[in-house]
Amino acid sequence: MNEVTRSEEGDGYALTEEPYYLPLSDEVELFRAAYEERLPVLLKGPTGCGKTRFVEYMAHQLYRGGASSADRSAVANPLQTVACHEDLSATDLVGRYLLKGEETVWQDGPLTRSVKEGAICYLDEIVEARKDSTVLIHSLTDHRRILPLEKLGTILDAHENFLLVISYNPGYQSVLKDLKTSTRQRFVALDFDYPGEEQEADIIFHESKAEKSISVELATLGARIRNLRHHGFDEGISTRLLVYAGQLITRGVHPIRACDAAICRAVSDDVDVQRAIGEVVSTVFPSE
Repeated sequence: MNEVTRSEEGDGYALTEEPYYLPLSDEVELFRAAYEERLPVLLKGPTGCGKTRFVEYMAHQLYRGGASSADRSAVANPLQTVACHEDLSATDLVGRYLLKGEETVWQDGPLTRSVKEGAICYLDEIVEARKDSTVLIHSLTDHRRILPLEKLGTILDAHENFLLVISYNPGYQSVLKDLKTSTRQRFVALDFDYPGEEQEADIIFHESKAEKSISVELATLGARIRNLRHHGFDEGISTRLLVYAGQLITRGVHPIRACDAAICRAVSDDVDVQRAIGEVVSTVFPSE
């Protein structure tokens, strides 16, 4: 389970407990080094491979994880997460005036809160946001570390502990939805991918509480499905869906039915794709 506590202030996460994350390479050390130098970070990888959980884990390590985080422990919500979409504007990130009773009051957006409080601001799937949102972050990703608030006529200097993190899925990029070179070259980039079978089995076991043997079989299933190519299913399935299948199985659902609901029908409406995945499922979980 994801052991983060969401605050009452919208996108903030208090991170009172350490989220589970299994390091796959040197990403923890690289992220920590980038943070100590306040270098903005770009995470690249397919859907459901652990990018968001990694950010949650690192936010806990940096802000709640011991003596080194003592000067940051007072931050109520060390992580502000924004799920980017095509209607997300700069105003959504920075803030806006709202009517409260008979008064007009200013409400900070998640990016402004992070800049003020010294938190991590995580913009998930940044390429989905409007272009004005992307341009907005440029001044926070170089030596200036400032955030212009045009509607207030002020410029905020970023708190010394502030860090900007963005992510996107290269598998879905296109000419219209890709990071410009001028934006990409402002970040330290970390590549993510699905874990190996043994590591994925450990993740499924921990997250779904399924039996170890079931977790191993689900990890095997994930690897085999990802080997399917040129069948309208080029990317494979996420670790998240394998965990969902494991959770259904722990509740007494038969493995084949659990995989049908959590994987086959979840990833595609194409009957041929569903059939191909179902055939792989039947090789891993033979019907009794």
